[in-house]
Amino acid sequence: MRYLVVVLLSLLVLSCKNPEEPKKLNAIQSVEIETIYEDSVSVRALEILDDGSVAFAGSNGKYGLYNPSSKVWNTAVMKRDSLTPNFRAVAHTAEDFFMLSIESPALLYKTGDSGAMELVYEETDPKAFYDAMTFWNDQEGIAMGDPTESCISIIITRDGGKTWTKVSCDNLPEAAEGEAAFAASNSNIAVYENNAWIITGGMKSRVLHTSDKGKTWEVYDTPLKQGTPTSGGYSIDFYDENLGVIIGGDYTNAESNEANKAITHDGGKTWELLADKAAPGYRSCTQFIPDTEGKELLAVGFKGIDYSRDQGATWKNLSSEGFFTVRFLNDSTAYAAGNGSIARLTFKR
Repeated sequence: MRYLVVVLLSLLVLSCKNPEEPKKLNAIQSVEIETIYEDSVSVRALEILDDGSVAFAGSNGKYGLYNPSSKVWNTAVMKRDSLTPNFRAVAHTAEDFFMLSIESPALLYKTGDSGAMELVYEETDPKAFYDAMTFWNDQEGIAMGDPTESCISIIITRDGGKTWTKVSCDNLPEAAEGEAAFAASNSNIAVYENNAWIITGGMKSRVLHTSDKGKTWEVYDTPLKQGTPTSGGYSIDFYDENLGVIIGGDYTNAESNEANKAITHDGGKTWELLADKAAPGYRSCTQFIPDTEGKELLAVGFKGIDYSRDQGATWKNLSSEGFFTVRFLNDSTAYAAGNGSIARLTFKR
């Protein structure tokens, strides 16, 4: 077992899709927000480990681990010569933790045999800007970013993250003019079994899909409002191979709720708008709540936290406190991160 320089315990994949018979749950009525970390750091990417620990990487090179039993944070700062990278994508396998920086040079680090973080991928193209990363399993992982050539940037590992290869644009759909992605919450990618879905945004907001772990790709249109550099989809999540949701909007016009939420029942081929012209407005992350048969959703953004118990048809605002991203421990507990803080969310039913 390898460790972060900040002693990251074991990193095991947390399954959010429980195939066992679901519990009968009442609707969420409120949320209790307990701040567990405060610092001058923007956190848009965090992971909950199977032992309940929380790992993150954020701005100014800062990354770390929270032990909920001892309520102790261990943090460190990554520097590379005179460069201090900013991180907005993290992932983990059973043995390693990964963090990927935005901007050029794009730097992807993994836990090394020595205990320190090791650089396993670097991309120096001036246009490099990576947005999200996740793993299908302990050997195969994927990260995506803005186009550097004629397609969305996608890198894939097949050896547990030791090496990464960029997918040729010959094997990917051509990006539309002004189509990119938003490094808002490390949720531009959703995976389920052999599938992966990627949400893009900007002048064109579409969903790229692979059913064979990145060997072949197709692309589907979405009905989300798009056509400006700051509009479109920001986050995607799938409950199974068919049921998925996307959310976004325009962070420069965060109150607008026109065509910013959509659902698919056929694996992303077609999408239907949800709660069109109804709250919530712009949100940067959405997640299915575990063990709720794909019925319950949570969405967070810098304007607040919203909950749906009918697959996004209607929503209830739980809090106006702002966060960028959220990940669930179980159906009643999640962790959310934002500008300068990480919090434990406890949902009351």
